[in-house]
Amino acid sequence: MKIALAQLNYHIGNFDSNVSKIKAHIQQAKTAGADLVVFAELSVCGYPPRDFLEFDDFIQRCTHAVTEIAHVCDGIAAIVGAPSVNPKVEGKNLFNSAYFLADGKVQSLHHKALLPTYDVFDEYRYFEPAKEFKIISYKGHRIALTVCEDLWDIEDDLMYTVWPMEELMPQQPDLMINIAASPFNYTHAAMRKRVMQRNVEKYKMPLVYLQQVGAQTELIFDGGSMVMNTQGEVVEQLDFFREDFRIVDTAMIASMPRAAEPESSEMQRIHDALVLGIRDYFGKMGFQKAILGLSGGIDSSLVLVLAARALGKENVLPVLMPSEFSTSHSVDDSVVLCQNLGCAYDTIPIKRGYDAVLTMLEPQFRDTPFSTAEENIQARLRAIVLMGIANKHGYILLNTTNKSEAAVGYGTLYGDMCGGIAVLGDVYKTKIFDLCKWINRDGEIIPHNVIVKPPSAELRPNQKDSDSLPDYSILDQVLFQYIEKRQGPHELIAMGFDEKLVTRVLKMVNSNEWKRAQTPPILRVSPKAFGSGRRMPIVGKYLS
Repeated sequence: MKIALAQLNYHIGNFDSNVSKIKAHIQQAKTAGADLVVFAELSVCGYPPRDFLEFDDFIQRCTHAVTEIAHVCDGIAAIVGAPSVNPKVEGKNLFNSAYFLADGKVQSLHHKALLPTYDVFDEYRYFEPAKEFKIISYKGHRIALTVCEDLWDIEDDLMYTVWPMEELMPQQPDLMINIAASPFNYTHAAMRKRVMQRNVEKYKMPLVYLQQVGAQTELIFDGGSMVMNTQGEVVEQLDFFREDFRIVDTAMIASMPRAAEPESSEMQRIHDALVLGIRDYFGKMGFQKAILGLSGGIDSSLVLVLAARALGKENVLPVLMPSEFSTSHSVDDSVVLCQNLGCAYDTIPIKRGYDAVLTMLEPQFRDTPFSTAEENIQARLRAIVLMGIANKHGYILLNTTNKSEAAVGYGTLYGDMCGGIAVLGDVYKTKIFDLCKWINRDGEIIPHNVIVKPPSAELRPNQKDSDSLPDYSILDQVLFQYIEKRQGPHELIAMGFDEKLVTRVLKMVNSNEWKRAQTPPILRVSPKAFGSGRRMPIVGKYLS
């Protein structure tokens, strides 16, 4: 049997586009002689549809789309993902289903049993877990069809009490197919491969794993679909971070050589994910042009490079907004970066606006000494400039706040924390340095001085980030252990971190939840990002 793997980029709720894309690839697979073509989890409606699933009209459109797709399955079968209605009164109203289509109609439905409800996942909010399991008999094969998480509960810390493959094994399947929408983080590809290998080793049969690609707001899907033989070797590997299409003959899987696995560093994976995240956010929202404040610092410099690669240099406008506290080399570094990228830029000094605001507030400030109030006025003036240009000319503002700053609240609400999408909000400062060095690996794009100079907001004379924060090399270690690893104060102190430092940092993280609740969506590249995957009470007192 020849199976086509269609690794595609879907758009949530864009039924015309999704159906057209699926039908085109069914025809492509049929023309190439495939017997079966496989698409991703919830491919018909896009993943994750979230509360769209609560609208009857949305579900009806899903059902109509599946019927339309089934009509072109003549002489070829297809597996697509879509919600289906639970006919029973008991339980949730919907299933997360894999549809097996052949001979112009739906032949069978296979529901997802393991519904992740942790981190960015909230599937039990909408779906009823499967309680019945059946294989597909097709073209001489007995296929165990599962959906994403159904194969993941095979690690040591088991989360569920039912395992779909265990339920399917008495029916003697000889091939596993898993359709997935598994969000990216920089450790995920290796973990995913290990999980799939454990399934192959346990159940002694080959595996076809079909993952989606593309970004859906903050969630990024990296592709990397694959076919494994019974030894757990990857014999077919689809590309990462782009659409791809391959055909594999099941009769040849056992004799196929191991596929060449792409060499990919952590920095390259983060880079490619962020570029894809920006590109899809703009493309799927119908936006074309981006604007950002370019300070001469490392964060905004990196965002400019990523945006230029995602959208094209002609569609990105960096704006230099020096104040009386900006250093000349910050302006010079920004100009050099724009020249290296071939980007046009604007320069708009903010001193006149700053002086005007201080004059207006003079009765209220009453000759009080310079403080964070004056610093924040500068940051908010820059936001006014950027948003004014954005509104006038149809730009979307890119937020340049990094994860270290977001974690401890080192930023100005309605100032440098505003924007349409937060590009670096899940990248710690130390990783930003590494990422910039990686970008410069074949030649200087980001000026060397941007990377080596001490970070500074330049909102007061001779200001450095280290005046307000611990050194990033220490701060980021504490943040990583607390946020990603969920280590508490006692564990952190036992690791050798200073007790006063730990108390201070954790207090800053927890007491700034209110700020993070008002920031733009953050592109997720780590195992634990701020946003929908990290839900903390704003008014909580714990460690604050």
